[in-house]
Amino acid sequence: MTNEEIFDVIIVGGGPAGLSAGIYSSRAKLSTLILNEGAIGGQMVLTEEVANYPGVETTKGYLLANIMKNQAKSFGCKIKSNLKIKSYELEGEIKHVVLEDGREFSGRCVILSPGGRPRPVGIPGEEEFKGIGISYCATCDGDFFTGKEVIVVGGGNSALEEAVALTQYAEKVTIVHQFDHFQAFQHAIDQAQENPKIEFIMESELRSFKGDGVLQEVTMEHLPTGKMSSMKIDGVFIFIGYIPNTGDLDGIVKLNERGEIVVDESMQTSLPGIFAAGDSNVKKYRQVTTAVADGTIASLAAAEYLRS
Repeated sequence: MTNEEIFDVIIVGGGPAGLSAGIYSSRAKLSTLILNEGAIGGQMVLTEEVANYPGVETTKGYLLANIMKNQAKSFGCKIKSNLKIKSYELEGEIKHVVLEDGREFSGRCVILSPGGRPRPVGIPGEEEFKGIGISYCATCDGDFFTGKEVIVVGGGNSALEEAVALTQYAEKVTIVHQFDHFQAFQHAIDQAQENPKIEFIMESELRSFKGDGVLQEVTMEHLPTGKMSSMKIDGVFIFIGYIPNTGDLDGIVKLNERGEIVVDESMQTSLPGIFAAGDSNVKKYRQVTTAVADGTIASLAAAEYLRS
């Protein structure tokens, strides 16, 4: 099943980077297609509250994603979601993206923005209790823990902000972090520390999840002393970063040791006509605004590539 249309730009991924690229490319009158494996919006739709996006008052992540999607479509960008990509053929003048259902889409250039997925802690019991006590999304699952006690694992912006969001539901939130300090911005730290429902266990790591059918208990180690302890708990939310969704790009474009896509200042990858944007790129900071900036640069660079 080969699609006969050859697009100017094919964008893989419909998070803020991919949607921004779609807005810019389609507004520049380039025929543009976004192929997205999950729900439009990427990790942004899992964010309870977006309060630092310039020009937009505090809003839900999924609402901001919907605005971006509708804006891209208003300029003529085509969007296909809930699909699975089987393979890429990215060399040559015309690039091809093949889906598992047999459909094939062709384009003159491709912007890769596959994003990432939550990083697991990788300890015994995690797979067993995933979805029945262990979650990676406060927006999705917070309501299930109304009036209960939960742990949040992590010490970055996401962990602290989502811990505060969880206090809308949970009776008590305990943040467990491996260091004696946080890696978050000060405003996020202040919000968490000022919330009476939040407590902190520092310099500690979880070592196992236990329960009978559902999660009921965790064991943890106090790192400076090695002392082990257990804690009865109703749920655990894990926010310790993301793994880039680039496994199917290994050997196609250059990746670093962490599986992130290597790009230059124009978001150009190691292949001509192939650009990349968003959380899957090599970068220090991962925010909605940085993803949007990547998508903007990638689409402008793609337009320049097509002109040349």
